[in-house]
Amino acid sequence: MPSTLSTLSWLALVAPALALPRHGGPGKNQTGIKPITRIQLGPRPYWLIDQLEDSPLKTKLQSCSEKEMRPSRWSIGHRGGGTLQFPEETEASILAGTRMGAGIEECDVTFTSDRQLICRHSQCDLHTTTNILTIPSLAAKCTVPFTPYNATTKQSATAKCCTSDFTLAELTETKGLCSKMDSSNTQATTPEEYQGNVPGYRTTLYSGPGTCHKLLTVKEYIALVDALGLDFTPELKTPEVKMPFGSINFTQEAFAQQLIDQFKAAKIDPKRVWLQSFLYDDVLYWLRAEPEFAKQAILLDESGDAPSTISAATASLAKYAQAGVKIVAPPLQYLVSTVTDQDGKVKVVASEYAKQAKKLGLKVITWSLERSGWLADSTKGGYYYSTIANATAARGEGVVYELLDVLASKEVGAIAVFSDWSATVSYYANCFGLFP
Repeated sequence: MPSTLSTLSWLALVAPALALPRHGGPGKNQTGIKPITRIQLGPRPYWLIDQLEDSPLKTKLQSCSEKEMRPSRWSIGHRGGGTLQFPEETEASILAGTRMGAGIEECDVTFTSDRQLICRHSQCDLHTTTNILTIPSLAAKCTVPFTPYNATTKQSATAKCCTSDFTLAELTETKGLCSKMDSSNTQATTPEEYQGNVPGYRTTLYSGPGTCHKLLTVKEYIALVDALGLDFTPELKTPEVKMPFGSINFTQEAFAQQLIDQFKAAKIDPKRVWLQSFLYDDVLYWLRAEPEFAKQAILLDESGDAPSTISAATASLAKYAQAGVKIVAPPLQYLVSTVTDQDGKVKVVASEYAKQAKKLGLKVITWSLERSGWLADSTKGGYYYSTIANATAARGEGVVYELLDVLASKEVGAIAVFSDWSATVSYYANCFGLFP
């Protein structure tokens, strides 16, 4: 792990570029949302710091415990940034992430049957992220209707409901249609039972009976984040339906352009927009057709998930840089690995992927902190910690801040980190001076 001093030196160089004014909006708030002027991080960052072994990093983080916190673009609200407690892709999650210091807010973008844009992490996740199966008039239109668990054959309960199965009005105006914590009970025998099985590290405390978190359109997302005075990072989701879509042949390029057109219609400065896509062709299209918006376009990369493919993913970085891509965004585990020092301690260090990206001049953003659940249980953090599982197995939850320290160091130089709980990243950003 890089020393605290080396990290501070690196962040002192990049901080001016990442500085963000206090929240307050650009003066055209038509959402009814009051500007957020005081950041509140809650107990989680402090609890995580307590889990760290004694080290210069722990001492430095503890020294910031009473610091006044500010928003930072280094902290990106993943699916809103409050998704440990609020349903993802909702106004509530965005407001929670903003309250916890996120300087950039995300909306994953997909389309409806009438080709309108809406915030959903996946085009076909409505059956697990909303209560749509409990509304018969809508459930009947799902791509795959609800099928109950079969106790005889042990066949799991199934369903598949896509935004493209419905009009925008059906998804935003149907009484009783609400977002919920992402979950499903595969042994359910009724649509109501299927709503359960929320992971233990999330909560239904703020999405229970009497509370309805409405689905958010892209236009509403733009208006909300603009009113909060933040930057935007919309992700164009890869369609799960055949493209071109529908009777008028809605093409992938038309989808990519429609997203930018909504920002243009809202008169948003391209400098505040960080477009994202996993589809390389989307980024190439933006580079060609919308160069001002493409200056901050992010190519999301999940091509190296298997140990046998990470070398090829690393090699592909040269192709992306040559094509004009400026920012790549792999998951956390691509950027780090571990070494064992002479005292037998496992340390988190920069990976070859990270070193190659830096060598090529590519900027790096990474995802998604606070999405894995417990680091100290049998999963050792799962997917996002797979390359440093021996560190999480040895030291548990505090490894979150060891990981952030390496991501922020000069060896990796990540310019931002997506998180499901923005406070954790915001605390680090504040403590290490990412602000003027």
